[in-house]
Parts: sequence; structure tokens; C-alpha cells
Amino acid sequence: MPDEGRIEGTNAPLRCGEATMQLLRDYGVDTVFGIPGFHTLELYRGLAQSGIRHILTRNEQGAGFMADGYARASGRPGVCVTISGPGVTNASTAVGQAYADSVPLLLLSSTNESASLGKGWGCLHETADQQRLTEPITAFSRTALAPEDVPELLGQAFGSFAAGRPRPVHVAVPLDVLEAPVAGRWAARVLPARPLAPREAIRAAAALLADAQRPVLIVGGGAVTGGSAVTALAEWLDASVIATNAGKGVVPDSHPLSLGGGLIRQAVRDHLAEADVILALGTELAPTDSFVPRLPIGGRLIRVDIDPRKLNDAYPAEAGILGDAAEAAAALLAVLEESVGAPRQGGGRARVAAVRRRMLEGLSPVERQHKAVWDALRAVLPPEAIIWGDISRIVYTGSAVMPVDLPRRWVYPAGFGALGCAVPSAIGARIACPDTPVVAVAGDGGFMFTVQELMTAAELRLPIPVVIWNDEGYGMIRAGMDAAGMARTADSPLTPNFARLAEGLGCHFARPKTAESVQAAVTAALTADAPTLIVVDEGAGWLSGER
Repeated sequence: MPDEGRIEGTNAPLRCGEATMQLLRDYGVDTVFGIPGFHTLELYRGLAQSGIRHILTRNEQGAGFMADGYARASGRPGVCVTISGPGVTNASTAVGQAYADSVPLLLLSSTNESASLGKGWGCLHETADQQRLTEPITAFSRTALAPEDVPELLGQAFGSFAAGRPRPVHVAVPLDVLEAPVAGRWAARVLPARPLAPREAIRAAAALLADAQRPVLIVGGGAVTGGSAVTALAEWLDASVIATNAGKGVVPDSHPLSLGGGLIRQAVRDHLAEADVILALGTELAPTDSFVPRLPIGGRLIRVDIDPRKLNDAYPAEAGILGDAAEAAAALLAVLEESVGAPRQGGGRARVAAVRRRMLEGLSPVERQHKAVWDALRAVLPPEAIIWGDISRIVYTGSAVMPVDLPRRWVYPAGFGALGCAVPSAIGARIACPDTPVVAVAGDGGFMFTVQELMTAAELRLPIPVVIWNDEGYGMIRAGMDAAGMARTADSPLTPNFARLAEGLGCHFARPKTAESVQAAVTAALTADAPTLIVVDEGAGWLSGER
């Protein structure tokens, strides 16, 4: 029988909770987010010994959002630790968001003692089946019924993050298992590599691209590590590039072939409808990026994805490539260069310039106000700044009009649509990338969903500008009610006194009225000793051009 694990520097046997945190450290985890509770004391005992940093949040939903923000900014798995029952259900909104957007997030929770599971004894935090609560929003949800189950389940989780579609995983450990001694020493397991695309599939897709006259690339989050290869491929093909929100910046928005995150704009969708060959790289072609139920894809479709189910879903591929999108883009370019020779010169840049003009001409008056704010932000933010957008009208507009030239720098989690994500997720991003400026942009309604997490940021003295677009209510819902010809109902909750709120939460405050004062407020906020609430009121004269 293997020797029992020992607490470092002592002869005391390791308990499962302690060994679990040490194993996370061995997988490279340096930060976890959460709130300690009586049902996670053994995990926190191990946390104190592991050297892993703990970020204390004000709600488990905030912990989940911070882990999500950490993962998106860094490319490494984010980890949140919660108690059983309400801790899991509180965090589940963030887990669902990570599932929708293919983010590697580990939810590590306790659950009730093994003998009580499923028996309905009325134990504290009891659910009928906690595992099944999170199964629909995770790659897998499992309960460790013995200490030796934990290294197997964590090995599967980190293997899934490394080589598959990186969706969240929930591992729950019963209280009695957390307290049990561990036999042997746990070690991180060797992680698999992402699969390489089959060469015959690459050649078939390259043949379609070689014959294309009006090719279009749609670039998603699955291509986030392939910026140079995807850009070179687009240049060789003289193909216009449209990004999803997750793919924004893979090809720089400033590139003359890029239409940025423009799927939300009719002019860009009209351009897509004219394509004879479409190469979709690492994207599920979801309606949440375009706000239309179906994209106008009439040309021959090539899809590259790590998830085999995506190759024949609502948009079946004529040529399907199962594998890593970044590697596949490089392989496609290599085959084209070898088999065709000279790159194409087809007037792609001129077509993109014309679409850009039509896109800007189609902005509504309020969208022009949004653009004025984004222009002010772009003028003072460095290219590497991370912008975390909440579910709000100003961020919808920003998908198309805010230029972003680097991947992982624009985050708008459109897939799940969870309001309140921006502030806690921006905190997680800043923790992951402490030397990188991070900005949160939210509407006044969604901001209030997780306002308490500003105290976490203030406690950590994080210089995060929080730009609030204030239309005094739920502006998108209000517009939808007006468009439907119905009476406005519950669209205008009481707006707080933002200045006093900021003071009470330990934050700075600004209410700029000009483009120059927005820039000054953001510039000051980036080096402040706490977050800064920057409230921009809809309809201010400078925003509508009344200078």
C-alpha cells in the first residue's frame, strides 16, 4: 500500500482537502476565487499551505465571474471554490457563461457527507442531486466519493482544458472525503496536446479556397492563439475578415482587410452574403454575435473546430476540419503557397473599405453617442488594455466600432447574456494580468447586479476604470417595448446616487461631460489607488455632436 501523503515539513498525514489544493498548485494554479465557509474549511486549510493566492469575493457569483475573467485574460484555467448548495447555485450563472463561451473554468465545491447524498435528510445546504444541477452547463460534473477520485477527476478536467473544447468542469467533494487522510502522493498528470487537423482535410479545404473569388474568413475564439497565421492567410487570399466577439483582435481591427466584430451590422452581413467561399475558424457561428437568427451564408462553407459536433450543426460544412484552428490556418496557408504559388490580388481592401463606410453610415443617433465614448476610450487606452463589456447597448455598438488590435483584449460574453459580469470579470482579468490596464464598461442597470464586488477591487486597490453608460434604466428593454408597441413596464428602476455609492464603496468618482474630460477621467483612473466609477449620461450634448 502506498505511503500516506504528509504535510510538508511534518509527519502529519495530508487530508484530502489539503492534497487537493497542493495538486491544483502542481497544475499551475496560482489564484483561486471564493468565500470560505464551514463546508470548505478543509480546502481552505490546504489553501493556506499551498502558496496559492486567494481572492475573497463578496458573492460566489462574483467568484465565478472573476475566475472567468482570469481565464479569458490569461488563457489559463480559472478556479473558484464554493460551499455546497447555495455556493454552487450562486456560482452557476458564471459557470453557464463560461460554458457558452468555451472558457476553461474549474468549480471546486464541497457537498454533503457521503452517507446522506440523495436521501433527503435535510442537511445544511442539501440539494437532491448537486451534481445534476451543473451537468447542463459543464463539460462534466462529478462527485469524488473517495480521496483517490480527486486526482483522477482533476486530471480529466485539466486534460479537457488542454486538448478539447475548454468548457467548465465541476468537481464536488463530500465533507467526510475532504477530511479523510490521503494515501500516497498526488502528482499532476501529463496533459494531452490538441489534435492536429488531418492533412487530407486541409488539402480539400485549400482547394476550395484556391478557387474562391470573394472569400471571407469568420474568426472566433478558437483561433485566439493563431493571430499571425490567420492574418497571413487572409492576406494571401485577399479575403475580408469578420470577427466574432471572442475572435476580435485575432486579426487586428485596424488591418485593411478586417471588418472587426461587425456581424451585428447589416452592411457586414450583406457583404457576407456575397461571399462564394467562407472559412469559419474556431466559431460556432452563433446568433448572439449577429442578433439575427441565421447568418446569410450562401457560399461554400469550410469549418475548422475542435468540437466535432460543430462541423455539421445548423451550418453544415462542405469541408470540415477537426482540429486546432490556429494550427489549421497555418497548414492551409502552407498548402496554398505550395500548390498555387502567388497570393491573390482581388481588390479585397477596397471592398472592406466600402463596407466600413456603409457600416458607420448606418449608425443610429444613440449608437453615434456610443461611438463617441469608444473613440474617447481608444484615444487614451494602450493597445494591450483589456476591455470587459457587460450586456449593454454601448457594448453591442462597441463590437463593431471599438478598434482592438490584439486577441483577448475585447471581452463581451454575448453567448449567455448574464448581466453584471463586467465588474467582477475585470477584477479577475486584472489579477491575471497585473501589469495590463483593464477597463469595465457596463450599463447602469447591469452594473447594479454585482455592484458589491467593487469592494473587492477597492480592498485590493485595483486601478480599474468602470465606465457606466447611464440611460436611467434598462434601455434595451425599453427600446424593445417601444418597438413592440407595448406599454413600458418595469423598465426604469431607481438610479442610485453614483457619487455617494462610489464613496461608500471606497472608489473614486467622475461624471465627465466632454470627450476630453472622459479621456482625463480614464487616464487618472488607470493609475489610481482604487477603482473609479465614470458615469456617462446618455444624451449629453457633446455625445450627440452639440459642442
